[in-house]
Amino acid sequence: MTAPEDGEAGAPDVTRAPGGIEVLTFGCRLNTYESEAMRDLAAKAGHGPTIVVNTCAVTAEAERQARQAIRKAARDNPEARIVVTGCAAQIAPERWAGLPGVARVIGNADKLKPETWALDAPPAPVTDIMAATETAAHLVTEFAGRARAFVQVQQGCDHRCTFCVIPYGRGPSRSVPIGAIVEQVRILVAHGYREVVLTGVDITSYGPDLPGQPTLGQMARRLLALVPELPRLRLSSLDPVEVDDDLWRLIEAEPRLLPHLHLSLQHGADLILKRMKRRHLRADAVAFARRARALRPDMAFGADLIAGFPTETEDQFRQTLDLVAEMELSFLHVFPYSERPGTPAARMPQLPMPLRKARAARLREAGAQAAARFYAGRLGREEEVLFERDDRGHTAHFAPLRLIGGTAAPGELRRVRVTGTAPDGLLADFASRAETAAAARAEAA
Repeated sequence: MTAPEDGEAGAPDVTRAPGGIEVLTFGCRLNTYESEAMRDLAAKAGHGPTIVVNTCAVTAEAERQARQAIRKAARDNPEARIVVTGCAAQIAPERWAGLPGVARVIGNADKLKPETWALDAPPAPVTDIMAATETAAHLVTEFAGRARAFVQVQQGCDHRCTFCVIPYGRGPSRSVPIGAIVEQVRILVAHGYREVVLTGVDITSYGPDLPGQPTLGQMARRLLALVPELPRLRLSSLDPVEVDDDLWRLIEAEPRLLPHLHLSLQHGADLILKRMKRRHLRADAVAFARRARALRPDMAFGADLIAGFPTETEDQFRQTLDLVAEMELSFLHVFPYSERPGTPAARMPQLPMPLRKARAARLREAGAQAAARFYAGRLGREEEVLFERDDRGHTAHFAPLRLIGGTAAPGELRRVRVTGTAPDGLLADFASRAETAAAARAEAA
């Protein structure tokens, strides 16, 4: 499962296109890519005032936020057509079709097809996503308001984690051919993007459905070789036991593959991992981190973690807390467990919701302390930063950074020197100016 942009559902990302088209995006980076494609398709088709809501089904809270956004959109924009799509809409289309102002529900299998967005397209039922055999190709040239670009390389999931409903929203695993990925990345680099994130539902499952069965590492290696002008490549969530040998070689030797890996861990106790039907145990996750850091000592890790899974004891929860320290996980996406209808975990003995939320809060606090330790370790170092706003950006390790006493153009890569830390990230100045100021202070002393 690809990671959401943060650990809880919240306000959606909002992008707009000419003609009064507005796209509200909930959930993961794959949704972000798809929203940009739909925004472009709707604009090219000549749609008038239209609000597209791209939903997420990872948690009940994500669905609640989307329903709330739809009701607000209907109140505030009575003249606009509301189109609902995404995983939640795919799984239960009738529930979303009945919300006020909703003119149409589009399934995940059809939402990136140009004919779906034609002005004269007839209403059609949501199709069976489990019958999908390929990904819908659409070239994206712009990610409105974003400095980095997202490229879909894989879709769907063949695994059946007991807590997860996403396979029923995304269908079976399908891979995007390498040629199409290379073409998309070349276009994005030509449009000025300096960093690309490869995204999907389960990107370490890339390739077995393609001719020659390329792995994720082989695809990334060929992409970097064929697009030498791409400065930075980032990967979305990885399964720690599915990393192939080519990807390990890139981790060791390819500086353009950024030293930040986000891992789909979910828990730190073996019994809970087994009840989740995960493919790794705690020792596998620890061994992955050790191997990655042996190859690349400055590697930083993020992780998805669930607090309050059914039957979780205090001792088992503490094993997850301990894993944050043992693996030096610096950036956490924390979820209080959320029952998803029809999943095996929803039929297991449940923990009270206040306890789930309390454990999630403790886990987030451990994450904040881990991030603070990581930030402190970067003091005085030079970092290359991709700026998203005049004074804010992210380092190669995906640490948030704020520029003190200067600005940079959004989308620009600049070298800075870290001069301080804050609870929400690093503080920095341009490297040359920081060195000049330090020299002046030394001379005055």
